[in-house]
Amino acid sequence: MFLSVFDMFKVGVGPSSSHTMGPMVAAARFLDLMRASPFGFHGVRASLHGSLAFTGVGHATDRATILGLAGFVPETYDRDRAEATLAEIKSQHQITPDGLPPLAFHTERDLIFDFDTTLTGHANGMTLMATDAQGDVTLREVYYSIGGGFVMTETELAAGKDTDEGAPVPFPFKTAAQMLEMAEASNRSIAAMKRANEAARGGEDNLRSGTRRLWQVMNDCIDRGLSAEGILPGGLQVKRRAKGIHDKLMGERGLNQTPPHTINDWMSVYAMAVNEENAAGGQVVTAPTNGAAGVLPATLRYYLDHVPGASESHVEDFLLTAAAIGGLVKYNASISGAEAGCQAEVGSAAAMAAAGLCAVLGGTPQQIENAAEIALEHHLGMTCDPVKGLVQVPCIERNGLGAIKAVSAASLALRGDGTHLVPLDACIETMRQTGVDMSEKYKETSLGGLAVNVPNC
Repeated sequence: MFLSVFDMFKVGVGPSSSHTMGPMVAAARFLDLMRASPFGFHGVRASLHGSLAFTGVGHATDRATILGLAGFVPETYDRDRAEATLAEIKSQHQITPDGLPPLAFHTERDLIFDFDTTLTGHANGMTLMATDAQGDVTLREVYYSIGGGFVMTETELAAGKDTDEGAPVPFPFKTAAQMLEMAEASNRSIAAMKRANEAARGGEDNLRSGTRRLWQVMNDCIDRGLSAEGILPGGLQVKRRAKGIHDKLMGERGLNQTPPHTINDWMSVYAMAVNEENAAGGQVVTAPTNGAAGVLPATLRYYLDHVPGASESHVEDFLLTAAAIGGLVKYNASISGAEAGCQAEVGSAAAMAAAGLCAVLGGTPQQIENAAEIALEHHLGMTCDPVKGLVQVPCIERNGLGAIKAVSAASLALRGDGTHLVPLDACIETMRQTGVDMSEKYKETSLGGLAVNVPNC
């Protein structure tokens, strides 16, 4: 099993990896399918199902789908150009993607929120259709946005998990137990094994430049969030708070009376900065999702800015270790809030961040596995119940608390020798089972929890 660090961490656009980035990617894939087809096309349609329908407006799924059909992709998303394109499509009732003729598209008619039809593959399902001049569907594909910006067709999802056709990797661990066995047998760290796997697929130069870019985008996102003010879009009138908190923290630096627990505020404000940017539709990195994008950057920024002896030379090890843990969670359970609740998003992010921090603080593979388990265990059962379908409440603050848990988990693990009662594999399986048992109204539908108990207008 191989999931690249660049699969787990993708540069994209907010507010949601599964509800914004995923549909945009699916639409781009459908355009490629149309370009390869021998048929001529006159128009396109899209139907959103499950969680994509229930929280689609709040997560900008409608906009993302339209823009994807117009040729936009998350990696190169330009907000100003997107707004102009959306206005043009709405006024002209057509989409003009490269390599295809102008396609008829009436926003109100051809983008359907289907709340009644359930697609069986995943909670985040969508059907994309191309039509002829008579309006008959001549090409159709079902896509599932399975979390973290990952997209699979109905056929790909049915084929199962073990469909990796790339070059063999030297350390193909599928479980944490296998990971630890390989680390002991090879006398390598988790980061070193992951680095060898990445080099076998993409080369070491690509790895170095790519991880540098990932951290640059993450760090820039924190800085933008710490300097921005105003009200977040969507109608909840949520005020950006990161700048105000950061300004106060900066003003308190050097004061003798500052209590030790203030360090928690630093962790939280870094995470909140990222998730406020995400809520505003800014550029973020999935870590492993947009809704949980603040936990890992906040933990890494905490390490670099507040831990004596920290070095940017360790950033790659942090990201590689975190990606290894994230890959285990995704392969054996889920990183999708629509599939398993927020335990799969912020819980997974905290486990990844805890592992990364433990690694750069000198932790052994056993301590790193312990850190990931502690962080994930104490997010088990966490629901995903965004108010008004927006990635704002409780998501923004939740990332801050996720970062605090990640740091605490790493610290606790480093106090021990790596031996512990609950293996990470058992914790991941428990999370999967909990997600299966969890009521659908607590899985990113905004039909339960805070979403129905907090006035949202």
